[in-house]
Amino acid sequence: MAVQTVAGTADTTASATPNVHLGPAAALSCRECGERFELGPLFACASCFGPLEVAYELPTGAPEELRKRIEAGPDNIWRYAPLLPVPADVAEKPNLNPGFTKLVKADNLARELGVTGGLYVKDDSGNPTHSFKDRVVAIAVEAARAFGFTTLSCSSTGNLAGAVGAAAARAGLRSCVFIPHDLEQGKVVMAAVYGGELVGIEGNYDDVNRFCSELIGDPLGEGWGFVNVNLRPYYGEGSKTLAYEICEQLGWRLPDQIVIPIASGSQLTKIDKGFQELIKLGLVEDRPYKIFGAQAEGCSPVSAAFKAGHDVVRPQKPNTIAKSLAIGNPADGPYVLDIARRTGGAVEDVTDEQVVDAIKLLARTEGIFGETAGGVTVGVTKKLVEAGVIDPTLTTVVLNTGDGLKTLDAVSATSQATATIKPSLDAFRAAGLASA
Repeated sequence: MAVQTVAGTADTTASATPNVHLGPAAALSCRECGERFELGPLFACASCFGPLEVAYELPTGAPEELRKRIEAGPDNIWRYAPLLPVPADVAEKPNLNPGFTKLVKADNLARELGVTGGLYVKDDSGNPTHSFKDRVVAIAVEAARAFGFTTLSCSSTGNLAGAVGAAAARAGLRSCVFIPHDLEQGKVVMAAVYGGELVGIEGNYDDVNRFCSELIGDPLGEGWGFVNVNLRPYYGEGSKTLAYEICEQLGWRLPDQIVIPIASGSQLTKIDKGFQELIKLGLVEDRPYKIFGAQAEGCSPVSAAFKAGHDVVRPQKPNTIAKSLAIGNPADGPYVLDIARRTGGAVEDVTDEQVVDAIKLLARTEGIFGETAGGVTVGVTKKLVEAGVIDPTLTTVVLNTGDGLKTLDAVSATSQATATIKPSLDAFRAAGLASA
């Protein structure tokens, strides 16, 4: 299949890895100044310190042929291997094969919210470790293999720690992951069970992330691939598969509106990148779409900047039950603002009480038990529909990025047995449970 060559030439750096073949990935490109570097474990531009991302030689030719090739692929993210920084034989390697999760047509929730144009929940709790993080880690593992890393690591608010532990176990790599010391117990157990090393750091996620950045520059971190630091350009590309799947599951068309949770902001920016790639490849019709970002009020630096009309995101100290989104200094915050404004979307936040209400609303209407991040997206969707910001007559997709079993504390106080009775029909009648 012919290829479309990306502009410019790749510069050689000491950190680049020669003879690395990651499918259509051609180089790393600075998002700020555009300088290009050979593929390697790099994450910041040597000239301006801007973030790096993967640039591609994307397939060209008849869109129908590429569409058929994708549809004939496996029922996981590797069906999109021609668009990802992975080797051609990736599906044959030991990995967790995440992706192609359900896109649920949420008619009951739509009636509750007054949405008439079609409401869908992209439910990523069906991934191997029950969160979307399996997607990004799967891509990072392939980069780690290509660069010869022997230890897989990360700084994590919980879901990523479990995804890294599981993926490393499957790939035969050592794992050592770092989390805030006060993480939800369910996520601690899920991260530890895979047999890797789990280290709690006293402080919040931003403290953990700073520690990991220091470890990368120390001899102690030699041979370590930090999926969300020195492997971040590759890791982030896994979120594009959400965009690919949503469009394919909608019959190869873009949603009119999509609501995405914001932690670092990478997921939102990469979903937009995925939409743009599908448009350029002719796989979907080029038409407007709006992207909405969702945060919890207790950690809403991007929402605050959007509402104030600022281009700079001022860091906040997180204080919210939505710990998977509790990143007070989001790396991709400014890019989220650009995308929300460019597409005509918005960034909004909800209180912890609204998060809990939204978790229960999604469970009650659609049988989907989302974690707190899912409560944030559903809560923000409800708030924006009621405010007239989201058009209820248009097709809308809401992301649920994780399983509510990981964040039971959020709803346990208000989700208990209706009654406790003796094992008799008389007791059942006396409890008032017999009538419909």
